Amino acid sequence: QVQLVESGGGLAQPGGSLRLSCAASGIISSAYRMGWYRQAPGKQREWAATISSGGITNYADSVKGRFTISRDNAKNTVYLQMNSLKPEDTAVYYCNAYLGPQAYWGQGTQVTVSS
Repeated sequence: QVQLVESGGGLAQPGGSLRLSCAASGIISSAYRMGWYRQAPGKQREWAATISSGGITNYADSVKGRFTISRDNAKNTVYLQMNSLKPEDTAVYYCNAYLGPQAYWGQGTQVTVSS
């Protein structure tokens, strides 16, 4: 059974930082394209960042330069380092594992940016 378990969310002040983790089980995550998506209240889920099996990273314009996605294949874990957080980053953040046609999602972790 495949599981993606996110952690590390919480409350941060504007300009602050958080680090999200996504621990995978039931798959060898190094073979998958791993990504982070987010969904703000009343909005559709949107892509934030992905990292390919070869380590190539891509970012949405809204997070580029502030967020960093990385992976530790030995731990079967993907991370999202979020710096210079803004109130508009408030959302539920979801981990995704994709190896076409297989796609898996975690349950999400809440990130709230507020003073």
